[in-house]
Amino acid sequence: MSEDKQSVNEKLKKLRHSAAHLLAAAVLDLYPGTKTTIGPATDQGFYYDFDFGQVKISEKDLLKIEKKMKQIAPTWNDFKGREVSPAEAKEHFKNNPYKLELIDEIEAAGQPVTFYQSGEFVDLCRGGHIDAPSKNLQHFKLLKVAGAYWRGDETKPMLTRIYGTAFFDKSSLDAYLTQREEAKKRDHRKLGRELDLFTFSDLVGAGLPLWTPKGTLLRNLLDDYVWQLRREKGYQKVTIPHITKKDLYETSGHWSKFKDDLFKITTREGHQFAMKPMNCPHHTQIYAHKQRSYRELPQRYAETTMVYRDEQTGELNGLSRVRSITQDDAHVFCREGQLEKEMLAIWDIIEKFYHACGFPKLKIRLSLHDPKHFDQYLGTKEQWLKAEEQLRQMIRQRVGDDFIEAQGEAAFYGPKIDFMAYDSLGREWQVATIQADRSMPESFDLSCINEAGTKERIVMIHAAIMGSIERFIAILIEHHAGKFPLWLAPVQVKVLPVSEKQLEYAHEVAAQLQKAQIRVEIDDRAERLSAKIRDAQLEKVPYMVIVGAQEVSAHKLAVRHRDKGDLGVSSLDALIKSDRWQVESR
Repeated sequence: MSEDKQSVNEKLKKLRHSAAHLLAAAVLDLYPGTKTTIGPATDQGFYYDFDFGQVKISEKDLLKIEKKMKQIAPTWNDFKGREVSPAEAKEHFKNNPYKLELIDEIEAAGQPVTFYQSGEFVDLCRGGHIDAPSKNLQHFKLLKVAGAYWRGDETKPMLTRIYGTAFFDKSSLDAYLTQREEAKKRDHRKLGRELDLFTFSDLVGAGLPLWTPKGTLLRNLLDDYVWQLRREKGYQKVTIPHITKKDLYETSGHWSKFKDDLFKITTREGHQFAMKPMNCPHHTQIYAHKQRSYRELPQRYAETTMVYRDEQTGELNGLSRVRSITQDDAHVFCREGQLEKEMLAIWDIIEKFYHACGFPKLKIRLSLHDPKHFDQYLGTKEQWLKAEEQLRQMIRQRVGDDFIEAQGEAAFYGPKIDFMAYDSLGREWQVATIQADRSMPESFDLSCINEAGTKERIVMIHAAIMGSIERFIAILIEHHAGKFPLWLAPVQVKVLPVSEKQLEYAHEVAAQLQKAQIRVEIDDRAERLSAKIRDAQLEKVPYMVIVGAQEVSAHKLAVRHRDKGDLGVSSLDALIKSDRWQVESR
């Protein structure tokens, strides 16, 4: 990230954190018995969590709170910070158990306890505010109300979270609110229901999506294309179980870092197993089941399979955050000298796949370790710096200096190249990733016999094209507003007979389309043609074929497109050739 952009982001973060203070002040003014907790800035705005006691707050109350914020803001000239003793802080917040808990933690860590005050409002805070809030804190909007457990812990009290956003100027705020309204229309949860792609069941459980026939078809079309591209690069399919002994993740290092995120199973004999949260440790054991010669490398394994993570209920979000995650996972086991060629081959796959899905331009991010918290990573600093520089040079050879670097975004076992996509609303998403890993080969003692007849340590590449299929489909739905490219549309053509008299010909047309491997449905309801066209439009079917008396007698078809409208009369052969060309060309 450039220094200028980083500076702008820091200023925006301070503005939004200041707005969270303003929100808390307004809430306390309107609801004096409320207990305040925490109010951080976020990428999109800010929030503050409150314990309103017996008072119930809904989104209809937001305008009132926002009005109070606008009354208070002009009276705030600055944020005055001061260090206080833990005893003074506890006295000030003696009736607020949430603040007392935070003060105890700060004191136990040996850190200073600081208060920040604006006007009459005082809050426990580390700092990070704007100057001249009365001047700068004008363009904000409260967005929604949600429930949130204190500290994200389901065993602790449920609080009321109020979300908002803030900008330095009105035009930026208006642009964000406009984008947000458009995003609501494109919400994958809404469109997923309307297009009958997936559903959730309280009996099955939150975060566990159930895929309908159309949704399953969409998943398979995406996965089949990824496999086609991988097969061309020499990958082979493997299969692993959905559970594993604890020992596997202890060896890989995942148990110590992610044990709280695992679904655990204890057998009748007392053995501890886990539902797999990732596939890479299993794949190491396929490589390691026999000694490999250098002539056998690279070994390229691919598998699309579900993994499971015990996400907190409050963090689940449609397909974007689920507990059952389908990964299009691949791992390459190769020699150091083969690393660059293999990673660039994966890069080829990523570019081709995302272009076909409607994302022609991807931004590259080199994800690095966080030097302030190196204890979170496997390996030595020297190894990390060398590995990061290797990827940096690899990226430069491919795209020059057109990439960004991000500290703290690496996996715990190695740096990675992340691919960022922009959807039609301009939102940025981290999608595909390629990771270089020398730690897991060390942990599992993975090697090959080299030309000299001695053992040589290998390197492991982790490659995900979609990553989570669930999350990628959520992005895809919102990017296209449900209007998928022709090759991905679950139904590509809808045949619309004008009346029962044309049903026989409609079925003949549908049969020929199916024979040409075009996905087709017939709307044979006793409805007016206008209603059938409207419903096909709502279902976002790319092509509608209208069959009336004239079309039957001429043995032709009247063709409509969901966006272009009436395309005129066509022969069936011409339609098939046009459709097949679009599908095959992607």
